[in-house]
Amino acid sequence: MRYALAVQPKNYLLFGCHFVNFNAQLTQMYRWYDYWYMGGQDRWAKIRAQAAKLEGQASSVADQAKSQVGAAVNEVKKTVS
Repeated sequence: MRYALAVQPKNYLLFGCHFVNFNAQLTQMYRWYDYWYMGGQDRWAKIRAQAAKLEGQASSVADQAKSQVGAAVNEVKKTVS
């Protein structure tokens, strides 16, 4: 960032890019530290377990809906024929 302000004329656009990049890297470093040292792995394990549970429930609901739609289609076919 210092270079952007050391040159003549001062390059404020480059300084802004460096500033945004610095903050993005700082955010990524925080996320890494949170995951590895502040219990992030345990939280994500719980989230993954809940997601797997919900996925199983969603597939069973989808199967029930398919069977009901299939039954309704068969009824309509009988009525039309």
